[in-house]
Order: sequence, then structure tokens, then C-alpha cells
Amino acid sequence: MTAADEPPHEPAELDLDEQIAIYQREFPEVDPQIEKVVSALQRLNRRMNVAYGRQVAELGISNAEWEVLKALVLVGKPYRLGPGDLAKRLGLTPAAMTHRIDRMVAEGLVTRERDESNRVRVIVELTDEGRGKWLEAMRMASGFESRLLQDLSSDELATLGGMLTSVLQRVDPDAADGTHAS
Repeated sequence: MTAADEPPHEPAELDLDEQIAIYQREFPEVDPQIEKVVSALQRLNRRMNVAYGRQVAELGISNAEWEVLKALVLVGKPYRLGPGDLAKRLGLTPAAMTHRIDRMVAEGLVTRERDESNRVRVIVELTDEGRGKWLEAMRMASGFESRLLQDLSSDELATLGGMLTSVLQRVDPDAADGTHAS
């Protein structure tokens, strides 16, 4: 293979301080402290999503399926919601939700049945298989998160959690008070 045949190398991600220095050069008004926090959060979010994606893939489910399992668990026993409610919680169109539910029914993760009290309404319910996948994903995520934050004391974790919740509330006021499923 010649150099011309080799795929182009992806440029390495800049060190945060290098990135901030470029931002300051190109946009002198940028606050370097704020930009460093925001850039670090963005990078952390990307890397965590990749790690979680790998974990659920090991279980044979997708991130999208994980989100449905999580939404059903968050409503509590008997872990049931209508497709429309699921779509709203996940920010999906009804058609996208139907497609996702179809796959999950075929995989045995959820059931889809007519509501006995309203035969027009359909109910999606978590199966034992789906709950098992959710529990295993939670075990894997818990281990990953513990390793990620192992160098922080309990007080530091509480402080960080409080600060991030406060910032989150500025972006989505419902998210921090528990009225928004995430």
C-alpha cells in the first residue's frame, strides 16, 4: 500500500488547554475557565456515551433499546406505558417509537398488548428478559462510573453532583427537579 492509498489519519483531539488557547486567539472575548469546563463536559459526555454503547452492545441491545428499558423501569411496577407516552419521554415521533417497539417485541424485551380497560389503547410492558438486560446494564454502568469517579471523596461527589444539577437546571429547568426523564 502506498501513502496515497492509506486512509487519511484522523487528527488527534487537542489537549483542552491547547483548544482554549486557540479559542482565545480566534475569539479573545471567550472566558477560558468557562470554556474549559464546557469543553471538558462535552468530551466526557461523548466518551461516556461510547463506553455505555459498548456495554449495552455486549448485552445484545442498542442504546436506543436501553433508553426504552430505562423509561419503563423509571415508571415503576408494573413497568408499563403507552407508546405515545414512551415517544414523548424519549423525544421520538410515534412512527420511530413504533419501529423501536417492533424490534424490542421481536427480541423479547417488551410486550405490546391491548389495554383491557380501553381496547383502543396499546400498552408496552417490560418483560423479565428486558428487566434482566436493564439490570445487567446497570451493573456494568455502576462499575464503570465507580472507576470513573474513584478519586473523588464523598464530599467532592456531593459537591460535584450539586453543581452539575444546578447547571443542568439552567439548560432544562424540569430536568433537575425530576419531572423530566433522562
